[in-house]
Amino acid sequence: MDMPLWFGPYGSGVLPGNVRDYGVNAAWFHGFNEERFEACAKLGITACVELKTFRADFAKHPELVPIGVDGKPIRFGRPVQGICLSQSDYLGEIDRELLGGLAAYKPGGIWLDYLTYAGWFETPEPDLQESCFCRDCVADFCESTGIDADTPAELLARHQAVWTEHKCRRIATHGKRFAAMIKERHPSCVVGAYMCPWGPDEYDGALRRIFAQDYSLLEPAIDVFTPLIYCTKSGRGPEWARQWLEQSPSFVPGSRRVQLILDALDYPNSLQEASRSSVPSWGIQLFHGAEIFDDSDKANAFREAVEAIRRRVGE
Repeated sequence: MDMPLWFGPYGSGVLPGNVRDYGVNAAWFHGFNEERFEACAKLGITACVELKTFRADFAKHPELVPIGVDGKPIRFGRPVQGICLSQSDYLGEIDRELLGGLAAYKPGGIWLDYLTYAGWFETPEPDLQESCFCRDCVADFCESTGIDADTPAELLARHQAVWTEHKCRRIATHGKRFAAMIKERHPSCVVGAYMCPWGPDEYDGALRRIFAQDYSLLEPAIDVFTPLIYCTKSGRGPEWARQWLEQSPSFVPGSRRVQLILDALDYPNSLQEASRSSVPSWGIQLFHGAEIFDDSDKANAFREAVEAIRRRVGE
C-alpha cells in the first residue's frame, strides 16, 4: 500500500490549534481513546493508535512472566516487555481490545507495540535473558520442529538457531493475525510495528535471538517499521537516528517503509540528524512531543525538519 507521510507527536499531551502550521498532520496515542480521536478530528490531523500487545503488569499477573533458562521466572523490574506466549487467556484479551476498538473507531493507522519476546532495550546496559521455557512453550517448539529437547540448557546448546527461528516465526504469526484483523475491518488502515532499535548484529544478534523480531518474517504483516531511537535513554548520541536510517536498507525489506520515533528528551538534535539522512525517514513520531509546540522556536525547528525530510522524499 501507499504509506502516507505522517509527522507528529506520540502521547496524551494537548496540542495547540495551529499545530498544522508546523508540519504536524498526525498524532499517535495509546489505545482507542475517545478523547484523543476527538482532538485529532478537531485539529484536522490523522489519529493513529498504539496497541499494547505483549506487555502486562507482572505484579498483577505473575502467570504471564516468561520462564528463564534456570526454570524460574525471568528477572524483571518496572521496565520490561514481553509475556509468555502460551497464556491464551491473555492473548484473547488483546484480541477483544483490538476488535472492540476497530468496531468503534476508524484510525488512520495502528502501531503494534511490544510485539516481541521479553526484554528491555531503552537502556545503555540491557539485561538480556533467554526466554520462554515454560513447559507449554518448549512443547510447542518440539511439536513444531520435530526436535526432542529435555531442558532449556540442552535446547540452547544444541538447537540455538532453530529455537531463535521458531521464536521469530511465532512473533511474526501473531503479527499477521493482528494485521489480518485490522485489514479485514479497515482495509486502508496502516499497520505499523514498534521495533527494537538495534541492528541485526548488535548484542550478539539480540534483535532476533532475544526479542524475536525478524524484519523479513514480519514483512507480510507490517506496512511501516518504527524503531525506538531514544538516544539519551540508550546512552547514544544524536547521530544514531541518521546512522540507523542509513544502515537500514541492509536489513529492512525494500518493500516496506521506516518511520522513526524519536524522544523529546533528544530534541532537536536527534530530529535534525534524521532530517539530514540520505535515507529519509518516512515521516516522524516524537515521543512526548506535544509540549514542543507550545514554544514557537521549538515548533519551527520541527517544521524545518519536516520540510527537509519532505524534500528528501521528493514531495
